[in-house]
Formats: sequence, structure tokens, C-alpha cells
Amino acid sequence: MGTSFDLFFRRKPAMMLIALGKVSRAKYGSQLAKEVDCTYSHAVKILQTLEEIGLVSFEKKGRIKIIKLTKRGTEVSEHIAAIRKIVS
Repeated sequence: MGTSFDLFFRRKPAMMLIALGKVSRAKYGSQLAKEVDCTYSHAVKILQTLEEIGLVSFEKKGRIKIIKLTKRGTEVSEHIAAIRKIVS
């Protein structure tokens, strides 16, 4: 059985948003995958969905894609983190 946080959110996408919101600099997909304990391919699918709904953006630097929260993504991340504190 998961935590009460799991009752309200899908854990991996929520934790990715929280992880991106914790740092001021951008991250790589492989870093996020490790932080939320999922495979890189699963992380990429989640990130593509988050990009489609306007919560993250990708910036390509050479062969590497850097992931950043958008303004809207930052707001959502802050709200999810606050809810996590309340229910955990």
C-alpha cells in the first residue's frame, strides 16, 4: 500500500516535477530517472507528456536535452510539494 500522497497523484510524474522545482538549474533526463527511481525510457515518456501540457521545456545543447520547468510548471511543482508536505 502506498502513502496518502499516492492516493492523490501519480507518483513518478509528481516526483519529477518536485525534483525539477527543487533546483534552480536544469537537469538531464537520466538524472531525473535516477531521482524518481524509474527507467530512462519511462522518464522520457512522462517528460514528453509534461511538455505537451506546458509544464516543462527542453533545450538541446549538443546531443544533450536539458529539462526546465516552465512558469506554469514551477507553480504546479510548488503546489504539489506543498500538498505532499501536508499529507505525508
